[in-house]
Amino acid sequence: MRQAWRVADVRAAEKSLMARLPEGVLMQRAAAGLARRCALLLEAAGGVYGARVLLLVGSGDNGGDTLYAGAALARRGAQVRALLLNPDRVHLAGVAALRAAGGFTTGELPARADLVLDGIVGIGASGGLRESAVAIVRRLGDLRGRTGERATVVAVDVPSGVAVDTGDVPGEAVTADVTVTFGCLKPAHVLGAAATRCGLIDLIDIGIGPVLVADPAVRVAEAADVAGWWPRPGTTSDKYNRGVVGLATGSEQYPGAALLSATGALAGPAGMVRYAGSAHREVVRAHPSVVVAPRVAEAGRVQAWVCGSGLGTDAAARTELRSVLATSLPVLLDADAISLLVGGEHAEDLRRDAPLVITPHDGEFKRLAGEAPGADRAGAAARLAAWTNAVVLLKGDRTIVASPAGEIWANPTGSPVLATAGTGDVLAGLLGSLLAAGVPPVRAAVAAAYVHGLAGRRAAQGGPVSSSDVACALRPVLADLLD
Repeated sequence: MRQAWRVADVRAAEKSLMARLPEGVLMQRAAAGLARRCALLLEAAGGVYGARVLLLVGSGDNGGDTLYAGAALARRGAQVRALLLNPDRVHLAGVAALRAAGGFTTGELPARADLVLDGIVGIGASGGLRESAVAIVRRLGDLRGRTGERATVVAVDVPSGVAVDTGDVPGEAVTADVTVTFGCLKPAHVLGAAATRCGLIDLIDIGIGPVLVADPAVRVAEAADVAGWWPRPGTTSDKYNRGVVGLATGSEQYPGAALLSATGALAGPAGMVRYAGSAHREVVRAHPSVVVAPRVAEAGRVQAWVCGSGLGTDAAARTELRSVLATSLPVLLDADAISLLVGGEHAEDLRRDAPLVITPHDGEFKRLAGEAPGADRAGAAARLAAWTNAVVLLKGDRTIVASPAGEIWANPTGSPVLATAGTGDVLAGLLGSLLAAGVPPVRAAVAAAYVHGLAGRRAAQGGPVSSSDVACALRPVLADLLD
């Protein structure tokens, strides 16, 4: 598992550590790690000696880290020049170190560079970049190195221009090939559009771990976590004790939603799938192992319900939703079920004591919460989770899972190909299967999003992607993950 901390918590940890260390030690640790990573990149592209290195230097400690790293590269023979964006507030000791090492400062963007260090702003910045910085950022793609290829861009701590605590990108921002960050990950490394600007992330240990006492702002599951949470059948397993998932999905108008949710559920760990709905004939024809019934009341015993995908919003759909919510079982609500719960007589149905998972996209989120998620998607998901007493899976390229207690997870496997009709139905079925198998709701949501994202990526290897392609990719993805 990876974890990310908010700026205020990082600053508090740094302050605590600096009180115990000689002045400047933390900056030297950060600069040494940054220089080492840059040297490795240059070695892979022809060597450090003679390489052209451009430092984009703002004010404050971030600029200091950049300057000291530049000085280290200059001592190894690199041609290092620093473009000072705010000369009146530059880190003076860093400038002196660079000049002493043979580097120099400039007021203009050079024509060529092999490597660019983005030290324009650090984690303490707020708002968008200034116009002078924006003009430079827009020209970075034009810089070419000794091989004729585009200059490699290394962000110092975070790409300049991103909102560090939310992952939002409010305006122009640097797109890095590599981000070298210090001490711990920050939310911008794993959330929202900012995460896509970071490139590869290299975490440098500067010693703040023991004094970083706050809870992480965001958690990110890795393959080992998901594999460890995934239930596996044992010698005493049978189809019932492995879990039975009920699907109240699809309709005569949208039978595909029933088929896709059933495919997702069958790929999961539950031992049996029961389907209740008007698409029961289509479901059993496509999936003979699924036990079908025309209504929830006739479905038989299950351990968790999935409700809403393609269900419709008529009176019959309302009755099915009410039947599902009346149980004391874990329930996942998706799509039309969410629409049925907005306002009117059904608003109170969200506040149930039994486990509840809701899986809105942005439009459904807005109907539930009264406003769109906005720039702080993780915070918005956490607020909705607290209000509804439900685990919220907010869909998107970086899907967010938030618990009523405030725990937030970001999914690292998202893919734009999942912005395709029907893929959410597949996710709902898979997640419901995990709930029926006894996986706690937060872990079930995190694991389902992770596997679903991998399936989207695998499906995309073959070209244009449909929801059926994603559904079919679940089993080979799981075979690799659980091997």
